[in-house]
Amino acid sequence: MANIAELTRLIEPEAKALGFALVRIKMFGGKSDPTLQVMAERPDTRQLTIDDCAELSRRISDLMDENDPIEEAYRLEVSSPGIDRPLTRLADFDDWKGFEARVTLDAPIDSRKQLTGILIGTEGDNITIDVRKHKTMTVPFAAIIDAKLVITDALLKATAPLSVDGAEEYEDEPADDDAADQEGLN
Repeated sequence: MANIAELTRLIEPEAKALGFALVRIKMFGGKSDPTLQVMAERPDTRQLTIDDCAELSRRISDLMDENDPIEEAYRLEVSSPGIDRPLTRLADFDDWKGFEARVTLDAPIDSRKQLTGILIGTEGDNITIDVRKHKTMTVPFAAIIDAKLVITDALLKATAPLSVDGAEEYEDEPADDDAADQEGLN
């Protein structure tokens, strides 16, 4: 499998040159369908457009063709982090404080390996989360093996797209009871 630290060293300058911050680089899919996933965002908007993804994808493809750091054939997936974004950097826990997250630990703390609650923020190398129906807990960032935001109404409102240009628009038409009667549906 590919060396993530080496891939990050190669890809990060390309992302920065385009004005993007890397969120995560990950290999998944195993031997049958290896996929290199690159998540990035614009630091000012925390989003990435389809055009941004395409531009970064082309740059990474060219870079990988030149350097060939992955021996086997693989698929490249470039995307924004999405609404229920992974929290991969210590700063993410401050950036998204006040929002609900699900944090998985490498070993239980207070008999809990999974913490779901409102992010309070960071202090040093620790994150604090107000765990639902439990208590506020502070855990080392190094103990976190996975963390992501939970989709809530507050998160949806905070992450509304900057632009909906190109999105298909439709209107729900009011039900026509007469047409339904004629088709025997009522």
